[in-house]
Amino acid sequence: MSDLTPEVRDLLAAVLEAIDLPHPATAAGAETHDRLLAARAMHARIALRNLLDDGPDLGPGWNARYLRERLAQHPVTGYVTAEQANAALEQGKTWSEAVALPAEGTDAR
Repeated sequence: MSDLTPEVRDLLAAVLEAIDLPHPATAAGAETHDRLLAARAMHARIALRNLLDDGPDLGPGWNARYLRERLAQHPVTGYVTAEQANAALEQGKTWSEAVALPAEGTDAR
């Protein structure tokens, strides 16, 4: 893929960032995960449509910046990821402690 321009690679990286959300540790986190994924995928779709459809030629760089601005409005928070839960278990926490969301303002999950 070395024949891709840096702007196209950046847009593809932004699309991957939009849809590559970590898996939730529990079924309880699935609703939040799915809601975030749907919102982020919608913005990725808009960015790709802007690039591919007939319209103003804003270019892949502009679309990558647009997408990252929208992703910042939908940060991956509100659920415990499988990786976070596993790390907590390795630190000796119980399963209940490992999958509990931290008190508001104490962690950036």
